[in-house]
Amino acid sequence: MQYNAEEENRRLREVRTGSEDVFDGIILHVQRDTVRLPNGNGAVREVIRHIGAVCVIPVLDNGDVIMERQYRYPPDQVILEIPAGKLDSADEDRLSAIQRELREETGYTAASWTEIGGFYAAPAYSDEYITMYLARDLKKGDQSLDEDEFLDVYSIPLKDLVEDVMSGKITDAKTQVCILKAARILGL
Repeated sequence: MQYNAEEENRRLREVRTGSEDVFDGIILHVQRDTVRLPNGNGAVREVIRHIGAVCVIPVLDNGDVIMERQYRYPPDQVILEIPAGKLDSADEDRLSAIQRELREETGYTAASWTEIGGFYAAPAYSDEYITMYLARDLKKGDQSLDEDEFLDVYSIPLKDLVEDVMSGKITDAKTQVCILKAARILGL
């Protein structure tokens, strides 16, 4: 039997039969949908709608990566992460958004930008899609943090970050993915 992606997708697809808004927040919108499953039965899907986000792995000429440590309320921890942020609108240019976030959060700007892919952060319950970038030819400037933003900026060798991902010390998914992709792209 030959694989036919279109046919397989149609066979596995769930069809929304109803939708109820549960919560409309600043960052998230929650819906409770009813769906018809491939076997004809019904089910409920709770979905977090998110406008989308961007992240960047900024690599200095010496191979170090500009990283941030900031407190994250949901896990109640200070977490080591790459610079990132949500889009201001659904039609915002993703490259412009991450250039803004890098400058505001770290003070750095970059002359070289490469899109390195994207991913769904948690597709079982959210449609948040994060686009990843690699930034090089960095120049240091002044941070311009938002009023409610508190973080520290560090430079850490990429090879050390790869080890920290593999040992479980780095727990943020976007940071893990970007570090490993950058290491592969840069031949580490």
